[in-house]
Amino acid sequence: MNVSVGIDLGSTTTKAVLLDEHGELVGRGITNSRSNYAAASAVARDEALTAARFSLIARALARVRGEAGGAARALIPDIEGAFRLELYRDELRYLGVRIERHLDNLTEAHLRAPLRGAAQAVLADMERTAPGLFLAGAQRKSDFFRDLAGAAFTAGSERESVDRQVSFERLVGLFDRAILDVEMRVPTRDFTVLLPEAVEHIRPQSAAHDPVRYALLSAAHEAANERIAEVAFAGTGYGRQTLPFPKEAVRSEILCHGRGAHRVFPGTRTVLDIGGQDTKAIQVDDIGVVTSFQMNDRCAAGCGRYLGYIADELNLGLHELGPLALRAQKIVRVNSTCTVFAGAELRERLALGERREDILAGLHRAILLRAMSLLARSGGVRSEFTFTGGVCKNPMATRLLRALVDEHYDSGLQLNIHPDSIFMGALGAAMYANDDLHAGRPSALRAQ
Repeated sequence: MNVSVGIDLGSTTTKAVLLDEHGELVGRGITNSRSNYAAASAVARDEALTAARFSLIARALARVRGEAGGAARALIPDIEGAFRLELYRDELRYLGVRIERHLDNLTEAHLRAPLRGAAQAVLADMERTAPGLFLAGAQRKSDFFRDLAGAAFTAGSERESVDRQVSFERLVGLFDRAILDVEMRVPTRDFTVLLPEAVEHIRPQSAAHDPVRYALLSAAHEAANERIAEVAFAGTGYGRQTLPFPKEAVRSEILCHGRGAHRVFPGTRTVLDIGGQDTKAIQVDDIGVVTSFQMNDRCAAGCGRYLGYIADELNLGLHELGPLALRAQKIVRVNSTCTVFAGAELRERLALGERREDILAGLHRAILLRAMSLLARSGGVRSEFTFTGGVCKNPMATRLLRALVDEHYDSGLQLNIHPDSIFMGALGAAMYANDDLHAGRPSALRAQ
């Protein structure tokens, strides 16, 4: 299978989308952007290629008729969960290796043994509870290893620091150092081994002939052995200039978000993208061509990075801010959306006795008010209105956006908020890569 690759290298997350030669979406991948953009791009591409393997499994099982085919297709999500459990365990083992390395280099030799015992106990508990994150019925707050492992390691460190009388800060510090090593690593994936193992985990042999198991194993072997050739590339996003692509394959974020949004929602006329470092208000025509746009051009105030800073101040994961803000009883007025002063204002409001849920509601509203200003300057909001970018996954942001649109525009206006809207930029880039493929532009057909 030949695929065109689109990568959206954002300041917070990096996304990759794969389209086949017919323009059909076959794989998506996402990771946090890390301290190394090259590693982030490689991991996102690997995630998208993994998803493409499961698309191939689905295509193979679509050819299996009868009850066995239907039962096998219903098990695909469970097989993917088992597969991702093994990837998580692999990263967990490597995390343990790096923690051991940092312990060996600890200058205070008398602290090594107690910290090692506590860290090993935490990691063992993380291994024990890992299936609950991925197998049937699992509900994860995040798909990023850093978020999942960080939450589990912090909770375990709180327990072990009390039981073993070791420093909580020292334990968490080991994780903070080791996770950087984990994120710099691009793990190898042998699909010919991992996919059949995932099938065996979900559908172990229990009878001489199990048609469902046979169908799953056959599809897994076919998908694992099919060659996936990346034949065209296009990149966009905050870090697009660092991508290892020819300059002809680097595309504007404005164009990619506009085109991606129009692909998913063909009626789109206005696009709002709130990313990590900037906010973009985009107007497109009936074929997805950008006609006008506005974006913040001075700093990251009112963007995802601002929310990330607030999350750090509160010792929360970024994914926890929106749900917490939804519990607000009132919206506290926030005077500044400047990231530099955000922490000071947050601490001041807390000192005055304001609930953090109410403060967060005010912070979210300040961000959305800035976005509404950009939308007005770009030409207003027209139906259909599509929300893209990482902040679209924040439930408080989407609720406030709906309320502000209803207040300032038509309450009947169609607002599109898709669970996968964070991939719109990468999708648009992949579409441009597919254009290059079919137009035969060789300078943009391969990564350098």
